[in-house]
Amino acid sequence: MSTIAVPVRRTSPRTAVLRAEARLFRREAGTLFWTLGFPPLLLVILGSIKSFRKFDPGLGMRIIDVYVPTLVLVALIVTGLQAMPPVITGYRERGILRRMSLTPVRPSALLTAQMGLNGAAGVLSALVCLAIGRLAFDVQLPKQALGYTLAFVLTVTAALALGALISALAPTARLATGVGMVAFFPSLFSAGLWAPVQSMPHTLREIVVLLPFGAASQALQQAAAGHWPAWSHLGVLAAWAVVLSVAAARWFRWE
Repeated sequence: MSTIAVPVRRTSPRTAVLRAEARLFRREAGTLFWTLGFPPLLLVILGSIKSFRKFDPGLGMRIIDVYVPTLVLVALIVTGLQAMPPVITGYRERGILRRMSLTPVRPSALLTAQMGLNGAAGVLSALVCLAIGRLAFDVQLPKQALGYTLAFVLTVTAALALGALISALAPTARLATGVGMVAFFPSLFSAGLWAPVQSMPHTLREIVVLLPFGAASQALQQAAAGHWPAWSHLGVLAAWAVVLSVAAARWFRWE
């Protein structure tokens, strides 16, 4: 009697780690709120302020038009500085990365999964902000789509690289949260959450646009208005992304 061989579908170690991390990520209600819920909710609150929907002669547009790109940045800042570092540092602190290094599943698979999931959450939150801005407050979608996409990709890379650097330097999850919080508020300020970058005093603005999220704010604003982002802003973003990535790789410890 002949037997029929049934092919067994094998799951690669990286795919298995990604699935496991995705399940854990979905269970973190707090992380999901701050990455996916907070920026859109804040946009709804700001858009509900009547004066924010009126034309501002000083800005040359409505305040809400300025805040949509800013809230896109907030989504990425929260993801890079608050969501990812405590998780990765916690894995190191509990010896998970060290134990993984003794198995066929490399620790890099876990790091890749974390960066991919957090990056995807940041992108999704940004897309929700763009959709809410367009549907609820008649904010135009970016008129220079290619430039906006390029600036956005560079910003995602810089945000995750900054989170990876914090993960590399902080010895414990608690300290990673503290360091992330220290960097969090200056990042929000440079992104223009408290005051649009273009309305800042000249000297302060010149300093802010040398920071990753200040340059990102200006690049996204320019692309949203239909202009190609200034190469100076894109260059600042690219430089920060490279420097932070190299530093994170240089100082990252598995245990």
